[in-house]
Amino acid sequence: MGFSMLASLGSHVLARNSCEGIVKFQYLPAMERHNVSFKISKFRCHSGRIVSSKHDPIDLEERASPSEVRKEMEQCYELIHRLGRGVIYLGSSRMGPTHSHYLQALELGREIANLLDCTSWSGAGPGLMDAATKGALQAGKPVGGFKIGREAGEWTASNFHPYLPLEVYFTCRFFSARKHGLVDAVVRNCSSDRTAVVALPGGIGTLDELFEILALIQLERIGSQLQVPVLLMNYDSFYSKLLDFLDDCENWGTVSKGEVASLWKVCDSNLEALAYLAEFYGLPLSEKSRQETESRSAH
Repeated sequence: MGFSMLASLGSHVLARNSCEGIVKFQYLPAMERHNVSFKISKFRCHSGRIVSSKHDPIDLEERASPSEVRKEMEQCYELIHRLGRGVIYLGSSRMGPTHSHYLQALELGREIANLLDCTSWSGAGPGLMDAATKGALQAGKPVGGFKIGREAGEWTASNFHPYLPLEVYFTCRFFSARKHGLVDAVVRNCSSDRTAVVALPGGIGTLDELFEILALIQLERIGSQLQVPVLLMNYDSFYSKLLDFLDDCENWGTVSKGEVASLWKVCDSNLEALAYLAEFYGLPLSEKSRQETESRSAH
């Protein structure tokens, strides 16, 4: 006994039988139906690719069982156990080395790695994730990552990274496993743990990960016994309209007054972020950062 799966492709419908390896295309015009069936040799049940009449390929990634997702989560946790918890960086995969935010993220990754002396984690993708990774490597500190093949950029479509060795990152098939890994990487269960969430400018994926983490913190479900600092890097007022929207949410009553502000620290510059983390963990700033802080305070 098998099961059938239907997928709509405009005017075409795909019917797939899991046991017999039969794919049936049903053309469904307004008043009639024509069926065409054919068998495929060496049919693989866990994945496939079909092409619609509009030229764009459609990938089907199936979960054969819940154990596949659980196994990926365990592999993420094993990587964290080996490399150590630390700071996770969320950010755009589209801002390249010539973008000003890339240069700021690289500097921030280097300075935070030096300040907290911990592992720097990211999605191991291009853009601002790459900048933070390179910054930590410049500081001579460990890095780790959870890759996925849906980032912008050609080198994320497979288990490939242009310069990181395979033993410091894991390529996930499932976003749920990747998210579990990113969350577990910042858990603090003793005072010696120095972790943080740093949200750099980004798009839908960045906001998805950031707000999921904020929700876990808000509901006290992140699994951390101690507070985890969350920094929102508002370079060039990138997130100002988002902050305005959250103010509107307060006015509408969908969030409590001051609730969002209590979950994170909004930073307009790297110096502000470093000063906040230094104060949070009771650490001395570098001489360079201290002088810059005093100079800005004087003005």
